[in-house]
Amino acid sequence: MRAGKLAAWLSLVTALAAINYGSRLAGGKPDRNALYHYDLAIGGLLIYLIMLALVAWIAHEIPRRALGLRAPASWPRALGLTLAVLIGILIVERALEPLLHAGREQGLEPTRWQPDHAGAFAFNAVVIALVAPFTEELTFRGLGFGLLARFGPVIAVGGTAFAFAAAHGLVAGLIPLFVFGLGVGLLRLRTGSVYPGMLLHACFNGAVLALAAAT
Repeated sequence: MRAGKLAAWLSLVTALAAINYGSRLAGGKPDRNALYHYDLAIGGLLIYLIMLALVAWIAHEIPRRALGLRAPASWPRALGLTLAVLIGILIVERALEPLLHAGREQGLEPTRWQPDHAGAFAFNAVVIALVAPFTEELTFRGLGFGLLARFGPVIAVGGTAFAFAAAHGLVAGLIPLFVFGLGVGLLRLRTGSVYPGMLLHACFNGAVLALAAAT
């Protein structure tokens, strides 16, 4: 049963990568002011809802513990690890950004703040900082990690990190996303829970959006 579920998860990840890379090749450079458009948030929300439905279908009959859907043994320890990993990721990401411009490739570096489009920005912020972390962590560090765990921690952490990076369909952002995936995967490994990763992911995305609004 697990082999079939692993094949289904790999098919989902491959489809996401193919769709996103295909869209990027067909669409060219992203709109740097995409955060000020409602269609970005609406499209993202629809995709995440479809992902959640597929993940729920694949994860059927897998124990919640295997998916990381349980509280860490110690929340204070988990929060300390989350903060340490978040700081580490932020340092690496800021070091790579001047070289790769991954934020610009994702359309997360608007040319300037546009108060007339604050509503669209807020809608995008909800999707990016709340919906995306929940869905992506459940997909990769929840279901994916649980299915790959039988092959050992290196495969579980590294495999989900690569799948997470590839699924975004980015070129310049591939390395930063892989680094991010490694950090959150290690957090999942150390805490046995997917919830600290969701929190870290939400904080990271929120920090990126705050920086975008401040420019």
